[in-house]
Amino acid sequence: MTRAAYDTVAESYADLVRDELDGRHLEHGLLATFADRVSSGSVLEVGCGTGRITEHLHRLGLEIAGMDLSPNMIEVARREHPHLRFGVGSMEVLDAGDSSLAGIVAWYSIIHTPPQQLSAIFAELHRVLVPEGLLLLAFQAGNERVRLEQAYGHSVSYDAYRLDPDVVVAILVEADFEVDVRVHRAPMGYESTSQAFLLARKRTS
Repeated sequence: MTRAAYDTVAESYADLVRDELDGRHLEHGLLATFADRVSSGSVLEVGCGTGRITEHLHRLGLEIAGMDLSPNMIEVARREHPHLRFGVGSMEVLDAGDSSLAGIVAWYSIIHTPPQQLSAIFAELHRVLVPEGLLLLAFQAGNERVRLEQAYGHSVSYDAYRLDPDVVVAILVEADFEVDVRVHRAPMGYESTSQAFLLARKRTS
């Protein structure tokens, strides 16, 4: 359902969000902080969509690739950013070895995951990160499921979850992450809810 929706909106999505980071100083700062703190090694953006955040982090000096559930999103990402690597895949089962990644970005890519399934997702992200590896999350704050029937100018049918930051932090801690940075901001522009950002690191055993 989510994959089909994003396959449908891929081209329109690329056009509408291409310049979305412009003027968003908080987001720029968080992405720069993540890039500065990542140790040498590979980084993966999970749920990369059309690759705009992957490209941004590449320009900040990271060795980064992108992965998304939607083949059409990946097709657009490869076309718009041919110098970067993108692949189709799921956060539930990553095509990466244990302790193989220095960092992971999930920029609004957990918003379609029911809260009760986040433990399994975070366990998989934890598996592939090196000790002290970094995880950056962005998501819409709240505590509700929203049914979407229209998105990016298309008829669709899928769910989005506004997530309680306290709950997400608790699940991260249970998955053996240490949350170092926690930021909320008020809605901007078309947004109807506040936004949450978490920077966490994999604890050493």
